[in-house]
Amino acid sequence: MKKTLTLKSTSYFLYRAIPALILFPFVSAPIALASGLILSFFGHEEAKPETGKTISFLLQASIVLMGFGMNLGTVLAAGISGFKITLFSVISTILMGLFLGWVFRVDKKTAYLISVGTAICGGSAIAATAPVLKAENRQISFALATVFILNSVALFLFPFLGHIMHLSQETFGYWAAIAIHDTSSVVGAGSVYGPHALEIATTVKLTRALWIIPVTIITALINKSDNRINIPWFIPLFVVAMIVAHYIPQWSHTFAHLSWLGEKGLLVALFFIGAGISKNDIKLAGWRPVLMGLVLWTIVSVTSILILN
Repeated sequence: MKKTLTLKSTSYFLYRAIPALILFPFVSAPIALASGLILSFFGHEEAKPETGKTISFLLQASIVLMGFGMNLGTVLAAGISGFKITLFSVISTILMGLFLGWVFRVDKKTAYLISVGTAICGGSAIAATAPVLKAENRQISFALATVFILNSVALFLFPFLGHIMHLSQETFGYWAAIAIHDTSSVVGAGSVYGPHALEIATTVKLTRALWIIPVTIITALINKSDNRINIPWFIPLFVVAMIVAHYIPQWSHTFAHLSWLGEKGLLVALFFIGAGISKNDIKLAGWRPVLMGLVLWTIVSVTSILILN
């Protein structure tokens, strides 16, 4: 009993102390995520703070703030070319995912949610699509657990593979934006690889995230759903931040501070995202959805890097 109380109190302290340590310059995106994962696996479950909606807002607000540090010219060029790439990527990934769902005998709604999460932007796409698909909580949980597990792996794996393949920052930025599920890990991987990779990865990823809107609308029409469609508010604000920073250069020091704040906010969000993945989530997902998601992600990753090279 005493040992349990000690673990709980220690975990409670760490959940609040580690986000403050993330402000130190040596902390990177993988370190932040790994810290959360380790604490989640070995800490006390009851000590976890309820941070779901708060972290979602922090992540989106951090991306907006990072827009103040982006180069508008680079972003516009990446956005135009990124639209063409994401158009093909989103459609082909969803179709391939539905086929793999049939192969691995994953139920249709779970397979569709995993496919949309892989094709567009991870948990955000699943959350937006699930209500209009009229998915059950069990199906949503399976899809989210699968995508979050693979998404966490991607943050560590992609920069490592990028260096092994000697990818330029531009190529890596496109690759990360196309092949990594969630916006948080795309931005995290880009920031680890380099500033130019970060600009391209963030821009193309947000271009990819815009596909939430047409895909959700089409899903709603097919399923004859009248549920409300959620549009990601942070994307237009990200664009506004870049435009403001471009046309008011005399405030560059202020914008640099805002961009720094966004980078640190992202690290805190990644820590809590890692802390939110538990052993139960991994068990809950089951092997079929995870295997389907892994094969789909591998196909997307390999084909996209072959096309980019």
